[in-house]
Formats: sequence, structure tokens, C-alpha cells
Amino acid sequence: MEYRKLGRSGVLVSPLCLGTMNFGGPTNEEDSFEIMQKAVDGGINFFDTANVYNKGESERITGRFLKENNLREQVFLATKANGRMGDGPNDAGASRYHIIKACEDSLKRLQTDHIDLYQLHRPPLTHPQDETLRAFDDLIRAGKVRYIGCSTHPAWMVMEALSLSERYGLNRYISEQPPYNLLDRRIENELIPLCQKYELAIIPWSPLAMGILAGRYPKTDEYPGDSRAHLWDSSMVRARVTQRGINVGKVVDKMAKERGMTASQLSLLWVKDQPGITSPIIGPRTLAHLEDALGIIDKTLDDADRPLFDELVHPGTAVADFHNSNDWMKARIIS
Repeated sequence: MEYRKLGRSGVLVSPLCLGTMNFGGPTNEEDSFEIMQKAVDGGINFFDTANVYNKGESERITGRFLKENNLREQVFLATKANGRMGDGPNDAGASRYHIIKACEDSLKRLQTDHIDLYQLHRPPLTHPQDETLRAFDDLIRAGKVRYIGCSTHPAWMVMEALSLSERYGLNRYISEQPPYNLLDRRIENELIPLCQKYELAIIPWSPLAMGILAGRYPKTDEYPGDSRAHLWDSSMVRARVTQRGINVGKVVDKMAKERGMTASQLSLLWVKDQPGITSPIIGPRTLAHLEDALGIIDKTLDDADRPLFDELVHPGTAVADFHNSNDWMKARIIS
């Protein structure tokens, strides 16, 4: 398998990252353990979680698995902070107060003495970034964090963070974790070129467009009982299911069958082998979902197929809005 360098860090990670959002929610602990073991056996050495996933239960299950199976040193472990973890006014956000406490709490749930990649789950919109970056820097100097990254940040804010780190001599971000799939390609306009120039890893979330590209949604108002749109029961999530997205998914399914793959495999392969991409995050709910993804871990997208995808969704554009979980993206109209 080809392991990829995580930004300019020198760390080598698998070309797929195991996301654990379902663990402790739709996926119980026993099944989560089975999925993680299968992932490790399949060559995945990169796990991604967050403190808010199922109110900390995802971190607890992930940490328990790694400790009980003596696999902590074999897995590059990433988690995130910023989301609300309590009812108090400071139980969320990117302040120094919250970041330090959130890190200590994550370390306990993960049963480890350090986090390999600690990420800011959303950009700080209430205060200057240097406060957050100084807190991250102190965590690295204390040995509690190895590297830092950000998630779902606008390109200008990533650039600002890099500039502040250089100005004040702070540890800098090595990665960005944005939404990216065939249905929403807007990060190709600014974020991907920025990350390529300054050697930031790109770790995309929702590479299968929440299952739309796997054919999960027959209509825009029909949500299967085990789909994310049904389980999350969120207007924000359901708004991502568009007719144009469904139509693109049908064409991808036809292309996949012609190539002896499933629609989800071809869609994931496309993301994995796009320029600048390090490791797409797969979020299996079942072992079968993971096994499907592992089927392309050592495959390469045929260059002759790239124009076919560009015809479906033009580079830099979108037919579904996967940036609707943040407030900074203003281009909401999907044409």
C-alpha cells in the first residue's frame, strides 16, 4: 500500500482515514471494535474522531479499543475540539480556556497521554486566532499534542493562521479537514491550491456525499431508516440531498458497474486520487461499509476517467451544499 506524507510533517498515513462518528451512536461498541480491527488489518493506520461525536462516546470506544488491543502506537490518532460539550457559556468554542480543558477531557476518554493530531473543528469567529494558536502551541510544548490542524476553515483563515504562527514563532497547522466530494467541489477554487503551496495535508470528510453517491436516497424527500438524513433528523443535513446530486449519483453508479466497482467505491476512489488530497475520511456504520471502502485502498483512478467526472460536476462548483454546517460560506445557491 502507498502511505502518504501528512503535510510537511513527515508522518506517513494510510490513503484512507477511519472516521469514528458512528461509534457509540448507530454503531455499538462490539461492532465498532470489529470495524477498527478490520481497518487495522487492512492497513489503515489513521483514525479520526472528535469530542462531540455521540457526546464523547466515540472517543471512549476508540480509546478503549486501542488500549485493550495494544494498538495505540500503531495508529496515528486524531481528534477535534470546539463543539459544545456542556451547558455552560465556556463549554464550547476556540478560546484558550475551552481548548485546554477539552484536550484534557479527550485525553482521559481516549486513555492516552498524547493526541497525534489535534484539530480545531470549526474556525474561531468570536476572537482573534492567535489565542487559539497559542493554546495549541502550549499543548504541543507540554507533550500532550504532537501536531495541530483545522477543519472546515475558509482559505483566508487558514492563511491567516499560518502567518500568525510564523510571526509569533508558534507551531503551525499541518492539515485542513474540509467537506469534499464530487457533488461539492468548491474547495478546489482556493483551499486546495493554498494547501498544496504551503504543504498542508487535506483530509476530506463526507467523500461519499453522505451516501448520496452510494445511491442511498431515491428521492429528495425519502430518507431510508438507516441513512444519515433519517438518523440525524436535521434540516441542515437533509438540505444536502438535492435532485441534481441524486442524478449525478445515478450516472456514477452506471460508470462504476462498467468498471466492476460499486458506486461508493468509484466515488471514494475519485476523492482519494484528486490532486492535493491526503486521506479521505470514511465513516462506516457497518463492517460491510468498511469492507467496501477497503476494496479501493490500493487502486488508482484512471486518468482517462477524470474528464467524465468533470462533465458531471464542473471543477470548483457544487450541486449540493456540504458547507452548510458553517456560517462563513455565503454561496448557498447551487446552480
